[in-house]
Amino acid sequence: MLLQKLSNARGVSGNEDAVREIILEEIRPYVDEYRVDNIGNLIATVRAQGVEKPHRVMVAAHMDEVGLMVIQVGKDGMLRFRTVGGIDPRVLPAKRVLVGKDAIPGVIGIKAAHLVKREEEDQVLQVDQLYIDIGAKSKEEADGLVRLGDVASFATQWRLLDRVALGKAFDDRIGCAVLVELLKEHYPIELVAVFTVQEEVGTRGARVAAYSIEPEIGIALEGTICDDLPRKQDYTPVTRMGRGPAITTMDRSLICDRRLVDLLVRTATEAGIPCQFKAPGLGGTDAGAIHMVREGVPAVAVAVPARYIHTPVSFVSLDDFENTVKLMQSTLRRLDKDLAWGERVQ
Repeated sequence: MLLQKLSNARGVSGNEDAVREIILEEIRPYVDEYRVDNIGNLIATVRAQGVEKPHRVMVAAHMDEVGLMVIQVGKDGMLRFRTVGGIDPRVLPAKRVLVGKDAIPGVIGIKAAHLVKREEEDQVLQVDQLYIDIGAKSKEEADGLVRLGDVASFATQWRLLDRVALGKAFDDRIGCAVLVELLKEHYPIELVAVFTVQEEVGTRGARVAAYSIEPEIGIALEGTICDDLPRKQDYTPVTRMGRGPAITTMDRSLICDRRLVDLLVRTATEAGIPCQFKAPGLGGTDAGAIHMVREGVPAVAVAVPARYIHTPVSFVSLDDFENTVKLMQSTLRRLDKDLAWGERVQ
């Protein structure tokens, strides 16, 4: 299964090569052209059929995942590190990781529970208090295995629990998997699919790609926050797993184009596809970078809910994944006739 391959692949920001190769192998038979740009974005185009002047639509999903970077090798052979992307330090102790291009196995180490002082018991350890133990006995031994700047990914392997997938990096390998499926069809638009790099460290790949492509419309596909977990008091989750794709109206990076939001909702309703709104004002996506390029690009984000994103392991619903594919396919088929792009709708 493609999503399994993508989840298991190692691709911390700036090191997306293995992920890109998996995607390229999958999409090559379906696209009219593809290229890899100067910073590593994979850009693939499916041309419109039967339309004289089709809209150029950029649909982006990022290949990178959060991880760690080695910044120091101690005399004792332990590796000090910093996070790459947003990771809560609470999830790190005792987690298994793979370090460097040779995937050296390691464990994020902390003081044994027997040695913790009472006043330390309620403290959250910060990243500078943690280290990666690769079993090296000295700095010299560790230097023979890793080097400064090597990245570490979580050593999580995919599992399928009925219709729920367990794995790492669903932010945003699940968006990549959706985008691959979109490339297998033709639409009355010029579909430019961009598998972007370095989203987790500032949506850098999307900004570069959008400047080059000059799209008329931008759509980001994501794996997003799902926090439908037990609580003592009533609250509204950001998204709920199993309720379908989540449509963004606003996040920290953009206010989504209302025409696109309305089109997605109308399409879902008419096609009988379950969908939900992501709680406004949280997170950010490649759409935030796309919409500010050149003269501005109408943009929206659509996401698959993923529990425990930016941690060593996440859950996603395969039903949500499949419904996101259906919603996006149906929406792309309507873009040529359902929106008046020559005028601004108030």
